[in-house]
Amino acid sequence: MTANEFLDNRAKAVYETWGKHLPGKIAFFSSETSTTNADIPLIRLNGVDDSYPPQKKSFMMLKYMAEHFGNHFEYFMRADDDLYVRTDKLELFLRSVNSSNPRFIGQTGQGNKEEFGHLGLKNDENFCMGGPGVIMSRQTLLMVAPHVRDCLKNLHSTHEDVEVGRCVRKYANIPCTWSYEMQNILYHNKSRNVAYTGPLKQQEVHRAITLHPIKNHTLLYRLHSYIQGLDIRINEGELVRLVRELARVGQETRVSLPRLDDHNAGITMSHLGMELSLQKWAPSREEEMKVWDFISRAAFQSGATNPRHKITSSMNEGLKDITLEFMEIINRVSKERGRIIDFKDVLYGYVRWQPTYALEYILDMFLLYKKYRGEKMVVPVRRHAYMQIPLGPLYIRERREEDFLEAVQTTSGVRQLVEVVVKNGLTEMSKFNYKIPPSEPPSTTMKPKKIHFIVPLSGRFKTFQRFMEDFRQVCLVREENVVLVVVSFRPEVGEQDTREDVEALISSLQFDYPNSAMTVLQANSSFARALALELGASQCEDNSLMFFVDVDMTFSSATLDRIRLHTIKGQQIYYPVVFSEYDPEFSRKISSTDTYDHTLINEDVGYWRSFGFGIVSMYKSELKSVGGLDTSIMGWGGEDVDLYEKVLKSGIQIFRAADPDLIHVFHRVNCDHHTLDTSQFNMCQGTRYSTYGAAHVLVKTLLENPNILAYKRANP
Repeated sequence: MTANEFLDNRAKAVYETWGKHLPGKIAFFSSETSTTNADIPLIRLNGVDDSYPPQKKSFMMLKYMAEHFGNHFEYFMRADDDLYVRTDKLELFLRSVNSSNPRFIGQTGQGNKEEFGHLGLKNDENFCMGGPGVIMSRQTLLMVAPHVRDCLKNLHSTHEDVEVGRCVRKYANIPCTWSYEMQNILYHNKSRNVAYTGPLKQQEVHRAITLHPIKNHTLLYRLHSYIQGLDIRINEGELVRLVRELARVGQETRVSLPRLDDHNAGITMSHLGMELSLQKWAPSREEEMKVWDFISRAAFQSGATNPRHKITSSMNEGLKDITLEFMEIINRVSKERGRIIDFKDVLYGYVRWQPTYALEYILDMFLLYKKYRGEKMVVPVRRHAYMQIPLGPLYIRERREEDFLEAVQTTSGVRQLVEVVVKNGLTEMSKFNYKIPPSEPPSTTMKPKKIHFIVPLSGRFKTFQRFMEDFRQVCLVREENVVLVVVSFRPEVGEQDTREDVEALISSLQFDYPNSAMTVLQANSSFARALALELGASQCEDNSLMFFVDVDMTFSSATLDRIRLHTIKGQQIYYPVVFSEYDPEFSRKISSTDTYDHTLINEDVGYWRSFGFGIVSMYKSELKSVGGLDTSIMGWGGEDVDLYEKVLKSGIQIFRAADPDLIHVFHRVNCDHHTLDTSQFNMCQGTRYSTYGAAHVLVKTLLENPNILAYKRANP
């Protein structure tokens, strides 16, 4: 239904966008005197003008449809010219409904607060709101059409949709559909003139069949282009599903299926047939390991110059894309279950880029579970979701430079294929399928897994005191399920022997917290970190969860949660990337002995130690299966890289990500060439130099203190 003034803009835009894709016929009904230059199927209704409200136009339109098309179609949809229709979704929806019965489908209305009780409707009567579209089955239309003139003579309001509803109820004896879902299926945006002028990446745009109102006809073309992009992604998703199905059938039947790659055309697709998993790629060398980025209110990226920064617009765009896809899948069965789940926020998550396979997400999301059938309720829930945006197919072709520049100018964007795998917990990572988890909150009655802290120590009693204060506040006061094993070595020549002080401190804490489990092992030898960790591990059972940590570290209760979450017996080892502080004399302009805030994370005060592998959590059984630590390595360094390489070769999955609560507190490193072999000495020197300060801070220091450069020139 349209008017003469809208034929060359709104009506034309409808016909050129969704109108040509309708699975049936479309016609534009206007006044008797309407004229247009647009090539549209226009029907001029005799004796009808464009006056508002359009009661006569609406009823005569129904009469015309019944008389001319009544026996040719199963359904009839009355729509305004400011409506957009997802025609493919409309067809699927109507094919799921029995068309042989009288149907009057739309978004139910009873009037707003001012109108309620003044529309001639009883408390249990309703009408279908005209804006988002009204659908009638053939039987309904044929029952109502003969009586339209009678309905026009008995109008009770100025609203044509109210009067059509009254006429349908009187002569077809059916109301508009009483359904909570219809407000999302036939969607009306209450912002009216500014509707759909902003970002289209909205939940209602993705899940609705009709979108209303679109007052500016140019926005209809914009919306149609966006919807076509969504359709491309749906088709690409179906392509991936078929490729995976082919691969699965080939494996089960042991039939060698033809490869999907076309190397002559430069097309690769076979990787799309790989099983759904976060373990598609098994690195064999340290440099091949892909690190997860941690995101919460900020982004923590070990490879970034700024280690803690605001989540970028591109990352936000990706998160919005993937969460929209997730919500579409999780709500696909809403009708059957009588509930809908709304997305509220991402509490935290991990993102990793696998260039040859996929962009991968692990998100912890806050959702609202809304039950509208039976006993109505709204319950907040949290859900883990494991998601992948697979890449491909990859197209390779040679092009001249001028062709390439032209393509860059004309390419509108990169098509993405998104598929979402929803899981109930990290322990199920190796059994990926499309099962949607139940929408009830998980049980919180289970006692958290016990963590065994294994801490090597040689001297450095003040540092140990600070570590134990953290341990007291995080673990002892909170009664965390932990065990502490300190492996204490005899001091080096010339150093103060503080072993008795260590035991006294532990004894004092045990007296204050009698239920705690803390042990000090004395090692009567020179310090060797590998030996310390092996001695500590010897105190644990095979199914014990161990956390190898140094006294230089600070940590929080969130660290314990991540250790339990990311360390999976027999499947996964957690190698967190820790944040390492620079020398505070450079980064904070204070003495290294002063007290300062260790929770501050930015590019001025520290860096992500992406090359460090000393802090790790694993089960004792995994340590044994990879061959344990090399206890022949004496002193500092080397043992962590050796263990990491053993884990890589074992095939056990490594989860590596930045942990914003694991902070390596600055301390000056003493690199003694007499006690360290060459590789250890070089590693020690590298660590020492990297902890002075950020490059831009050091440059500024040199520029502000030219006497330093003068001294170096005089003393090369």
